[in-house]
Amino acid sequence: MPRDLPLGNGSLLVNYDSAYHLRDIYFPHVGEENHTDGHVNHMGVWIAGRFAWLDDAGWERTLCYEAETLVTDVTLHHADLAVTLHFSDAVDFDRDIYVRQVRVTNAGDAAREVRIFFHYDWHIEEVDGANTVYYAPKLKALMAYKDDNYFLAGGSVGDRYGIDDYATGYKEFNGMQGTWRDAEDGTLQRNPIAQGSVDATLGLHLGTVEAGQTGAAYHWLAVGHRYREVRDLHRLVQQRTPASFVERTRNYWRLWVNKGNEPMGDLPKSMVDLYKRSLLIVATQMDADGAIIAATDGDVWAFSRDSYGYMWPRDGALVANALSHSGYGESTRAFFDFCHNVITDDGYLLHKYTPAGALGSSWQPWVDAQGQPQLPIQEDETALVIYSLWQHYAIFRDVEFIKPLYASLVKAAANFMVSFREPHTKLVAPSYDLWEERYGIHAFTLASVYAGLRAAANFAEIFGETDFATTYRAAAEEIKAATHQYLWNETTQRFSRRLLVDNQGTITHDDTMDMAICALFITGMIDCADPKMSKTVDALCARLQVKTKVGGYARYENDYYHQVSKDIANVPGNPWFICSCWAAQYQIAKAQSDQELHASLPMLQWVVDHALPSGVLAEQVDPYTDAPLSASPLTWSHAEYIATVRWYAGKHQRLMTPDHLAHFVAETPIGAMPGEPQHGE
Repeated sequence: MPRDLPLGNGSLLVNYDSAYHLRDIYFPHVGEENHTDGHVNHMGVWIAGRFAWLDDAGWERTLCYEAETLVTDVTLHHADLAVTLHFSDAVDFDRDIYVRQVRVTNAGDAAREVRIFFHYDWHIEEVDGANTVYYAPKLKALMAYKDDNYFLAGGSVGDRYGIDDYATGYKEFNGMQGTWRDAEDGTLQRNPIAQGSVDATLGLHLGTVEAGQTGAAYHWLAVGHRYREVRDLHRLVQQRTPASFVERTRNYWRLWVNKGNEPMGDLPKSMVDLYKRSLLIVATQMDADGAIIAATDGDVWAFSRDSYGYMWPRDGALVANALSHSGYGESTRAFFDFCHNVITDDGYLLHKYTPAGALGSSWQPWVDAQGQPQLPIQEDETALVIYSLWQHYAIFRDVEFIKPLYASLVKAAANFMVSFREPHTKLVAPSYDLWEERYGIHAFTLASVYAGLRAAANFAEIFGETDFATTYRAAAEEIKAATHQYLWNETTQRFSRRLLVDNQGTITHDDTMDMAICALFITGMIDCADPKMSKTVDALCARLQVKTKVGGYARYENDYYHQVSKDIANVPGNPWFICSCWAAQYQIAKAQSDQELHASLPMLQWVVDHALPSGVLAEQVDPYTDAPLSASPLTWSHAEYIATVRWYAGKHQRLMTPDHLAHFVAETPIGAMPGEPQHGE
């Protein structure tokens, strides 16, 4: 089930699903650890003797955020119960406090008593055992803990602080469902403590709500590593009021999302709104220690017994680049420091990393089919970090930040890229592709390494090491020339997505249509106006367009991942958001007039139209039903949309600028397409 509403602050992240169940509580890292393990945490309302959980079929739900902020705007109406619930939820931007305001409107024709119940299915440290939950009488709150993770659940109704009812108990063994079932009669049994596989439910009694009137309550969860931390946060909420934490978080994110204040061209409001929403959603997926997480949708675990809760250097680099071009340099520095800390002594980054900086799980072997050693890497991941770091520097010029990264990150990676070459062709050596499915020499990798080496040459130039700059630039040009020579297939009149080169230098082309080939122009390796590039991208867009009412573009022909249809002629694969963004970027890159630039708008509009009402973008959608598939939200989807909007706005500014001012605009890197001139190029 997709995660419609993520809320976070870099150390505490919570996710709601499409039924408005709280599903994930991550702490102390975004993506690590999930203390409810993706399980449903129920919420329900008792009103004059009748009860309904939020998954009751009678609820009509509207799940959105307040505009330009990370505070929810959720409304649920139950016609049969004659009640409307409205929620404003927030994770405080600075402290690890999760606050929920609920307003209950009695839509009936008589006064009725109202009680609301919040349930937690604890799997602290992602384990269902050895958890403890108890009622803390001095705090009038529930406390759950294991090792050094503490969670205090409090509440208030009006000026009355403290929860009104509680139950602690057991679940997931001996047929026990949990204490949430105890709430259905409106009263909890008040068992004071439970240990093992536990859950807990608390009740807040709003009292009598007159017909047509609204009652309100607050619930909060204080999170920390020690009892005293959560106790002090709990007391702070009571001292300042929970409403103040919602309000200050609302104001902070509105300031943050508008701080770049970059020009938006002539984009319609719906696209600008999704751009701002994407910035905010990306912010929730960024850990305070630098990891940019691919996705935190706990349901992915059921598909692969693993999650997207890792930092892939490629995804992180592309997110960082999008943020840099949007004016958010401060937000990306920690990411580059993270990469600096985990890069190997030999100058390459491995498959993926945990948010805490440990090596992540991997399926990429260290030996080939013949048992010979090979590096289990996707070389584009190393290259794109260096490329994105140069983009960051070109925009913000923060040489003090770059100085400690230059030798041990930039030069180390560049020296590796120079040496990691296929001897017969001078192309890059084989590695895994960006889709992590096949081994070889890939168009996407070639483009990424070219861009990474060019970036490293720029860094070497500004640091006065011209010999290194010459070496890196020469290697980049060799790879570019070899790409033209070997990747182009005269028979198909297209660039291939992959080459295989045997020990004798014999080349085999993999000509499967793959939107990742767009990297050749996106990185500036091959001009979009080059006839070879135009033929390739035109063919890709024609073949990979999904020919259903949903539309969009697939990754590649006969894409097996979460495959819905075998009608490959009409549905080459499920539509991916990043692929529609790449198609839009092609139209933007080749546009020479305002009218030509507008040819990209249908692709951007497709992204807007297929986002969830909250603005969340999944990885892909069902080609027939438009339902989100795989991880949701996917950070890369939002980043690619952000980047496309920035490039559209930048190109619009250039096209609309009088000739005598064009020089000044051309030197402004924010919003520039990667192949356009920038500082140091």
